[in-house]
Amino acid sequence: MNKVESPHFSQKLTVRNIQDEDIDEIIQIAKVGFGNPEIAFKREHYESQIHIFSEGQVCIEYDGKILGSCSSLIVNFDKYGEDHSFEEISDKGFIRNHQKNGKNLYGIDVVVHPEYQKMKIGRRLYEARRQLCKKLNLKSILFGGRLPHYHKYADQLTVHEYVELVINEKLYDTVLTFQLRNGFKLRKVMETY
Repeated sequence: MNKVESPHFSQKLTVRNIQDEDIDEIIQIAKVGFGNPEIAFKREHYESQIHIFSEGQVCIEYDGKILGSCSSLIVNFDKYGEDHSFEEISDKGFIRNHQKNGKNLYGIDVVVHPEYQKMKIGRRLYEARRQLCKKLNLKSILFGGRLPHYHKYADQLTVHEYVELVINEKLYDTVLTFQLRNGFKLRKVMETY
């Protein structure tokens, strides 16, 4: 895709599409980055995503090391509505429901290795999504964010209470906090997501 200069790095960051040989490294980043290995995609998910919509699967590399990645597909969001589940909109992570002629880019995954989370890697991944949306002349970028750290508070807080604390910056959630800091707005809490 492209190279980006960064004051934090002596060389250029490479923003590019994910290749088969990147999958194992990305899986390890996802397991560590989410703080909950159960929600990380598996090899067969990434293989399917690359095969079906390679343009929507992006990573950032520096000096031969992948620092973060994101996965997307194209849908007609009206078909799913606001009460869809993650399994439904992502085809359980396989994205076989990708619609080449759809109107909306839907992000199903973004993760940055914890060692690089303060270096705007995630912001660059979102910018790659924005560029793809513009290139393909899509109507919008949408996503539902899973809350990977909610399980730590589930016995103390309802999901609505947890989200409110994250929005008010009293708690940090790797996904929701990041999305809010990138200018996205919470539309609703989807109980079955």
